Amino acid sequence: MKYKNVFIDLDRTLWDFETNSNETLRDIFYKYKIESHCTFEDFYKFYRTVNEYMWKDYRDKKISKDLLSWKRFYISIKHFGLDDETTAKNMGEDYIVLSPLKTRLFPYTHELLNYLHEKYKLYLVTNGFKEVQYVKIRNCDLEKYFDKVYTSEEVGCNKPDIEYFRFVLAQTNSIPEESIIIGDDIEVDIKGAAQVEIDTLWCNFVNQTSDFKPDFEVKSLTEVLSIL
Repeated sequence: MKYKNVFIDLDRTLWDFETNSNETLRDIFYKYKIESHCTFEDFYKFYRTVNEYMWKDYRDKKISKDLLSWKRFYISIKHFGLDDETTAKNMGEDYIVLSPLKTRLFPYTHELLNYLHEKYKLYLVTNGFKEVQYVKIRNCDLEKYFDKVYTSEEVGCNKPDIEYFRFVLAQTNSIPEESIIIGDDIEVDIKGAAQVEIDTLWCNFVNQTSDFKPDFEVKSLTEVLSIL
């Protein structure tokens, strides 16, 4: 195999973001007695929509990290009749502290990383907040597999910005022809890396459709073994 370097995303690729986030949000929802305004299911559905578009604004440098961290909660609780910035800010702080303590990984994560670690240099590439991502990595016992972790905060820009991938290639002394990325987000991970001609392996765990054709596509982490 021509590859020497494997870049791997964290959230929704290795770390089961939806399950871990749901559990964290449920804890916070009941801590602040939001159930007097709506059901958790309604809150969760609305929050996810808000969080998604606010993360896009953050990636596009339209809003700051601090604003993102609390205003997604403020918009969500205000929608259900609770106009309280203090509660929203407390919820945001709790989420950043509590969410990385959750340790649900996708099946076969450790087995796959152990296998890849024996053959390639592994680098974790993530857009998450650095104080959150490093806690996740430690709590899930993932740091032993990676030569280096590159959070967007430390790089200075977010995936899919082409400068993010250029920075990581330069810092790791990697050349695109010998590199591949493993990630779940077709826009952020796959199209982003393709800009600099890194080969792409799309973890399409939820059967999305896309007009963009990655180099490889898998439905589970076990399928990566037959590729790498």
